Amino acid sequence: MTSPYDPLFQPLTFAHGPAMPNRFALAPLTNLQSHPDGRLSEDEFRWLTLRAKGGFGMTMTCAAHVQRQGQGFPGQLGVWSDDHLEGLSRLAAAIKAEGSVAVVQLHHAGMRSPKELIGQAPVSPSDDEKTGARALTEAEVEELIEDFVAAAVRAEKAGFDGVELHGAHGYILAQFLSPEINRRTDRFGGALENRAGVIFRIIEGVRARCRPDFSLGLRLSPERFGLKLAEIRQVAAQLLAGGRLDYLDMSLWDVMKEPNEDEFKGRSLMSCFTELDRGTTRLGVAGKIMRPADALHCLQAGCDFVFVGRAAILHHDYPRKVRADTGFLPAALPVTADHLRKEGLGEAFVGYMRTWAGFVAAD
Repeated sequence: MTSPYDPLFQPLTFAHGPAMPNRFALAPLTNLQSHPDGRLSEDEFRWLTLRAKGGFGMTMTCAAHVQRQGQGFPGQLGVWSDDHLEGLSRLAAAIKAEGSVAVVQLHHAGMRSPKELIGQAPVSPSDDEKTGARALTEAEVEELIEDFVAAAVRAEKAGFDGVELHGAHGYILAQFLSPEINRRTDRFGGALENRAGVIFRIIEGVRARCRPDFSLGLRLSPERFGLKLAEIRQVAAQLLAGGRLDYLDMSLWDVMKEPNEDEFKGRSLMSCFTELDRGTTRLGVAGKIMRPADALHCLQAGCDFVFVGRAAILHHDYPRKVRADTGFLPAALPVTADHLRKEGLGEAFVGYMRTWAGFVAAD
């Protein structure tokens, strides 16, 4: 007997790398659980592997920093040193053993790196008085590009199926895209082509130095942090049509929302990207996808797959629950800390979730 929800459980192939067995990807979620030096902890291993066991077709790590000075939060997973390989290799093998596509998200916080955490002034495309960030030199921008590529090579060596570049949420790649933040006058500033050049250079580097069946995605956000929707749409169109990416991951904050900018009002933010020609490149979206109907809506609107965050925190086996009951609703908020512990969150992660308004009930 067929169901309208069957498309959520169809495999999804990519131009490079293994297919997803369904359309549910675990969103890359900050969880503060790794060791201070970036090595994988048992808590983070459990959190991620439980989601692979729970039926997510793709299991993506939290943002993993590619430079020591690019750390964005305590307990962040690292991928900037070969010292991280042992834990990363164990994680990749365990995720893949469950039939889930194993992906590392590559990240650098840029001006959002806390000075007290990295022990020096953070870096940015341009000087920033508010954060105390200093502008990267041209040579340092080249080093940044190389370190992103080297991190992808390291993830490949660890056995991961692919990597996603974190170009969203006001972190360093998004900082380069922002005309407000990036006020450089060299080849990495000015015209959109120059500001996006860092991302395109990293993509070319990963393609040149990783194996042919290594998957590559990019996360972008189209609003906030000084970004212009028309510009992000232009970059997305070029990337979707270019065939170098396997997927574009659009973080929309809310998949149901309208754009913030007046010129795009009257339509969904998601439609600004689903209408673009994309050849073999897949389109995923994230943003408050809680109910099975929300996920299905995204596919019916033209997306290929969905990234699930909050619902995946609440239920390690969210895809399996949806498969068994398309009327399934995630636990109502707030939930108890014990509920989160039973779903595989360690104490550091539970503590972090307490900072999300209305998520964890008071003891």
